[in-house]
Amino acid sequence: MIRKQAIEVLRTEAEGILKLTERINDNFTEMVNVICNSGGRLIVGGIGKSGIIGRKIVATLNSTGTRSLFLHPVEAMHGDLGMVCSDDIFLALSTSGETDELNMLLPSIRNVGCKIIAFTGGMNSALAKQSDIVVDVGVEKEASPVGAPTASSTAMLAMGDALAMVLMNKKKFKSGDFKKFHPGGALGRRLSASVKEIMLTGEVIPFVFESDTMEAAIREMDRPGLGVTFVLRSDKTLCGIITDGDIRRVIAKKKPIFDLRVEEIMTKNPKTVASDSPAYDALNIMEQYQITVLPVADSGGKVQGILHLHDILGKGEFKFNGM
Repeated sequence: MIRKQAIEVLRTEAEGILKLTERINDNFTEMVNVICNSGGRLIVGGIGKSGIIGRKIVATLNSTGTRSLFLHPVEAMHGDLGMVCSDDIFLALSTSGETDELNMLLPSIRNVGCKIIAFTGGMNSALAKQSDIVVDVGVEKEASPVGAPTASSTAMLAMGDALAMVLMNKKKFKSGDFKKFHPGGALGRRLSASVKEIMLTGEVIPFVFESDTMEAAIREMDRPGLGVTFVLRSDKTLCGIITDGDIRRVIAKKKPIFDLRVEEIMTKNPKTVASDSPAYDALNIMEQYQITVLPVADSGGKVQGILHLHDILGKGEFKFNGM
């Protein structure tokens, strides 16, 4: 029974992808030409499962020669729309085409001056009606008995791969270009190193005590230019961290920052990494919690060093989205 169900899921998803071959029409060709002729980037947006698929499509596009970035529709409506320029192209992902958060963003995208392309199964949907080019990625049925996105998300991902590969060939993107974007040898060596081999130590480590003023904290943050300061207890064990983001959030709320105490601003019990951990463990923590700096501490909470994302990836050696 288990094998039968697994086979049925794979068959349903495979059939969904094969059906897409019938929809590679003039719309697909027009989409490729529009993207190739654009001087901007391909901005991809989606919510939920479509958003996850969108991030993967962006990763594939960036690594194969098409500058792309993912734009979360909700975050876009709260300021991130500023990343979009008139020469960019917006690729909207929605299986139904009736995703409210995405469709509400489209008039603003249009006002910026972008062309809009849709990947959707809803050819008569609100998304389709607001788009310049519509690519049909619909499936006849999901592999899930309760309708959870399965075959539909697989089909959308496959169409994204088809787009990326066609663009790669049209742009004559070569294996040498691919290697430039995948310096696996250098990165691999860094990731296999231990944290203590690449962390910063000594006077570079910024720190203040719980009882210090925010004026002192800001001075300490500015001293090594790492954008953070650790907060220590009187016994010099770590109890918190203050980042540039924490400062911005306080200022945005129009609070008198210099009247506040360090302990009122800091993030308590920050994530840490051990000095003998491999660098890839530190990178995984950074990725999981969306942070760029990690305190290196021993089992008793004493700070031994500070690790920045740049120290793992290599300063100046890696760039995002071709920028």
